[in-house]
Amino acid sequence: MFKLTDEQTMIRNTAREFSRKMIAPAASHRDQTKEFPAEILNRMGELGMMGMMIPAEYGGEGTDATSYLLALMEIAYSCASTAVVMSVQNSIVCETLYKFGTEKQKIDYLVPLASGKMIGAFALTEPAAGSDPVSQQTTAVKDGDGYILNGTKRFITSGKNSRVVLVTAKTDEQKGHKGISCFIIPKDTPGLIVGRTEDKMGLRASDTTDIILDNCRVPMSRMIGKPGDGFKIAMTGLDSGRIGIAAQSCGVAMAAFDASVKYAKQRKQFGISISKHQAIRFQIADMATGIEAARQLVFSAASLKDRGEKYTKEAAIAKLFASEMVNDVVARAVQIHGGYGFTKEYDVERFYRDARVFTIYEGTSEIQRMVISNQIF
Repeated sequence: MFKLTDEQTMIRNTAREFSRKMIAPAASHRDQTKEFPAEILNRMGELGMMGMMIPAEYGGEGTDATSYLLALMEIAYSCASTAVVMSVQNSIVCETLYKFGTEKQKIDYLVPLASGKMIGAFALTEPAAGSDPVSQQTTAVKDGDGYILNGTKRFITSGKNSRVVLVTAKTDEQKGHKGISCFIIPKDTPGLIVGRTEDKMGLRASDTTDIILDNCRVPMSRMIGKPGDGFKIAMTGLDSGRIGIAAQSCGVAMAAFDASVKYAKQRKQFGISISKHQAIRFQIADMATGIEAARQLVFSAASLKDRGEKYTKEAAIAKLFASEMVNDVVARAVQIHGGYGFTKEYDVERFYRDARVFTIYEGTSEIQRMVISNQIF
């Protein structure tokens, strides 16, 4: 069993209290109305949850990865939509700027992002380039002291509600993955257009949109790293992001598990509580086993990250196992609830819809298996 420090326990408990009191009560309402949790995210920023692993000098809390993932699990327990915004902000946007940004970029963008004063987005995926980012068609053509960007990005988390977007684009068509660069683009930049908002199965309170770049001019000072660093930047961010998806998976699974245990104790069939039936008890046992195994994989990857060691394989393993696990757990939760699990009166219906995308975004399960096997061989 992974033993938490006193500080990690305190952070988890703080996040748990906030999640249960401030996020959970209206989570179903936001799911139905697609209302973005702006006020909640503001409060989370005040509590230091939007840049947890970023040092205090850049607006963050300076916590370790384990503390961040514990907090993320607790937020996901109440609302996966809120958790995915927190995850992208922490794992991909803030970390990318901290690791690869210039000092001026950190002051101008990382500080307000890490302190939660604004939301960021990361734009890698395109209509014809999801699992294969090297096939992206967005271009960045050198123009004086800047670049002109053209292309369409798809499935961008917080594409509508963010105030700044990190965008990858091809600066050299001939160099493959070494010809991709990354840019910081504030949303008010001429030529950056927010396209359609997706009508999704789950995570409905988190907006997912197209980002269209139409002769969008970006000065050289807003390139992150050097020309050609974009692929490396994206893959580094995805390593961290994948542990975040695993943590979200654990949070949703724990919520579905607790709801199932509670329901099984209350529901009676054939004159006794269904929690007395072996068929239900075995389902609960399998759910508990899967959740605990996933949690340990998350903590294992996080400990490597905290020690500064390579964790690409471990992040992929955690993401693969946890995302598959949560889909199994929420399906069992709906089954345990019977007909009630198919209605919006019970939260397990929302958990079932929210969990489905976890095996898809930030690298499908198939991509995780490729990453894992590549690391092994």
